[in-house]
Amino acid sequence: MNVTSVASPLASRQAATSPSTATATYDNFLKLLMAQMKNQDPTEPMKSTEYMAQLATFSQVEQTVQSNAKLDALLASSALTQADTVIGRTVTTADGKISGKVESVMITNEGAVAKLTGGAQVLLGPGIVVS
Repeated sequence: MNVTSVASPLASRQAATSPSTATATYDNFLKLLMAQMKNQDPTEPMKSTEYMAQLATFSQVEQTVQSNAKLDALLASSALTQADTVIGRTVTTADGKISGKVESVMITNEGAVAKLTGGAQVLLGPGIVVS
């Protein structure tokens, strides 16, 4: 496979946790918190501020998971838009070694990969010339 190695914002993307998984994790967290409250040492109980800090921290993690899912959707949309704009056009790698008309584009974990007439494949990213 002749895929040019070009950095892409999708290359470092990690899989997002689905909202249902985040909810299940949140439910587990609440169960653990309740167990912690039930089993604490009555002579040295945990302060309510510590419980609130734990809840706030977990809430921040849950918000981050949801933000990551939305960012992943935005990146996928951007990749599809990029793919649509290059079909039928000529692309050339930064070093000029691979060039050709784009027949199709597939979206992979690395980003959008253009399949050129003749079978060569080019990862669409920085340095690619579209004409």
